[in-house]
Amino acid sequence: MTLLRERPGRRQSAPPGAGGLLKGLLLTARPKQWIKNLLVIAAPAAAGELFSVAALTRLTLVFVLFTACAAAVYLVNDARDAEADRAHPAKRRRPVAAGQVPVPVAYATGIALGVLAPVAAVRLCPPEVAALLAAYLGMQLAYCLSLKHVLVVDLVVVTTGFLMRAAIGGLALDIPLSRWFLITTGFGALFMVAAKRYSEAVQMAGKQGATRALLTEYSTGYLRFVWQLAAGVAVLGYCLWALEEGGVPHTSVLPWRQLSVVAFVLAVLRYAVFADRGTAGEPEDVVLGDRALALIGLLWATMYALAVADW
Repeated sequence: MTLLRERPGRRQSAPPGAGGLLKGLLLTARPKQWIKNLLVIAAPAAAGELFSVAALTRLTLVFVLFTACAAAVYLVNDARDAEADRAHPAKRRRPVAAGQVPVPVAYATGIALGVLAPVAAVRLCPPEVAALLAAYLGMQLAYCLSLKHVLVVDLVVVTTGFLMRAAIGGLALDIPLSRWFLITTGFGALFMVAAKRYSEAVQMAGKQGATRALLTEYSTGYLRFVWQLAAGVAVLGYCLWALEEGGVPHTSVLPWRQLSVVAFVLAVLRYAVFADRGTAGEPEDVVLGDRALALIGLLWATMYALAVADW
C-alpha cells in the first residue's frame, strides 16, 4: 500500500506558487506576440516623425497600453477555451489548460487589464487612442465569444486588429493616415492571417483534437486563394505608393522610395515560401527565425528610412 501511494507520477500536482502563477500569467499574455504591437510605430516612421523625445514617449506608452489590451484578450480567450485546449496536442501545454493558472485568475487578470488600459489612455492619451483601444477590446472579445466561429468574419476581425495597431500610432501623434498606408497594411495583414489559417489547416488535416473547428469549414484551396489575393493587393498598393511622386521631386542620392519596392516584393515572396509549405502557422517565428527574411526586412527598412530622410 505504501509503495502504491508513493509511486512516482501518481501524485497530484501541487497548486502553483506565486512565482509559478506569475510566470504562467506572463506566458498566457504571449510575450512572443508583442512584436506585433511594434506596428504602432509604422505611421510615425512613415511620416518621419519618430525620432523625438515626445513622440517616442507617447509611442512607448501606446505600445504598453495596446500590449495590455492584447494580453487581456489572450487571458480571457485561454480561460474560455481551457477545456478545448486540453484536447489539442500543443495547446494543452498552455498555462491555463495545464492548470498552472486557474481559470478564475485568468478571467480576473484579463478583465483588470482590459479595464485599466483604456482608463489610463483616457487620462494620458488623445481621446481617439482610448476609443480605438476600447473598440479593439470589444471586437476581440466578441471574436473570442462568437465571431471566431463565423466564416470569413474571423479573418476580417484578426486583420482589423493588425490595422488598428498600425493606425493607433498615427492617432497618438495626430498624423494623417494615407490611403496607400491603410491598403498596404490591411492587405499585408490579411496575407499573414490567411497564410496562418492555411498552415493550421494543412497541419491539422486528418488529425483529431483541433480546437479551431472553423478550419474544417475552410478548404485549403480557399485559404490559399485568400492569401495569394491579399499578397497581390498589398504589393500593388505599395507599388502605387512608391511610384506616386505627388508632384515633389526627390533630391536624394537615389530614388530610395521606388527602390524599396524590390525589397518589399522580395519579403512577400520569401514569406510566401513558408505559406506555400504550410509552415506559416506562427508568423512571429517565421519573421524572427528566417535569416534571409530578416536580411530582406533590414534592407527594406534601410531604404525606407533613407527615403523618409531624403538622403
